[in-house]
Amino acid sequence: MTEDHKRLLAVFDVRVRDLMELCDRQKQKINELEDFLVQKEGELQQAMKTIEELNAKCDNMLTARVVSVNEGEMKSARMRLSKLVREVDKCIALLNE
Repeated sequence: MTEDHKRLLAVFDVRVRDLMELCDRQKQKINELEDFLVQKEGELQQAMKTIEELNAKCDNMLTARVVSVNEGEMKSARMRLSKLVREVDKCIALLNE
């Protein structure tokens, strides 16, 4: 083997080692990113679970509010509305005079 061949072989050896080192760093980075992705997916699932729980709670509260409106409140509201309609009718009658 000539000196030129030995030099080329040494350069090739260095470049292969650099390439292997780069490959190892990239594998490590991929592993870190995969771990990060798993963590974020877990956080996303937890957030979605919380949203579902809050939506269910909101629905329950709305249902409870509708049920809590009892007949007395409805009758009272109708009476107030009728009184307001009568007052408006009186005002219109006074304007027409």
